[in-house]
Amino acid sequence: MNENHRPGLLFVVAAPSGAGKTSLCKALLERLRGEDDHRLEWSCSYTTRPARKGEVHGQDYFFIDDRTFDQMVAADEFAEWALVHGRRYGTSRAYLEKAHKKGRDLLIEIDIQGAKTLRGSYREACFIFILPPDWPTLEQRLRGRGTEPEPEVKRRLITARGELLEWAGFDYIIVNDIFESAVDRLRAVVLARRQARETMRATAERLIEGESVPE
Repeated sequence: MNENHRPGLLFVVAAPSGAGKTSLCKALLERLRGEDDHRLEWSCSYTTRPARKGEVHGQDYFFIDDRTFDQMVAADEFAEWALVHGRRYGTSRAYLEKAHKKGRDLLIEIDIQGAKTLRGSYREACFIFILPPDWPTLEQRLRGRGTEPEPEVKRRLITARGELLEWAGFDYIIVNDIFESAVDRLRAVVLARRQARETMRATAERLIEGESVPE
């Protein structure tokens, strides 16, 4: 019996800037592919910010201009979109629906605002919050990027204090202290969610219907 007959699952990972959610998500995908598990795919969002060094259009994000983003908003093409640190980010509704129907599991790395919006429309999704081990580590990670000027770093730190209070609205909380251990815990959440009762309901019902009834 093929478990891929079930609808695709949606895993939403959110965290304050600097908590390391992007690195964790990418490491999780590499880990699963190394285990010959290709069912979890990266959900590519849209953004108006410029690509950072090493980022690839269509793989990390769809990098678009403000005019194109405005057109997509007007056409109601986003399941959610938000203004984050002066740039806009959005998740395509059609992208999510296509994956769901085809039985593809999606991993979304998203900001806190976006996760809260998705929670209202995709309540069956699995919402995961990433915490830094402590405040000094979060600050060090933000400054260590070297991708934003100091005023932007300070602004992100102020925002992060408020975002940390949102942890209670998520299904799972993972502390990104020792990186490989955090990846292990993230992997465990994905594997457990795939075996949850509601996820496996159709599989169990098909099995029962296919059994012969004892005389």
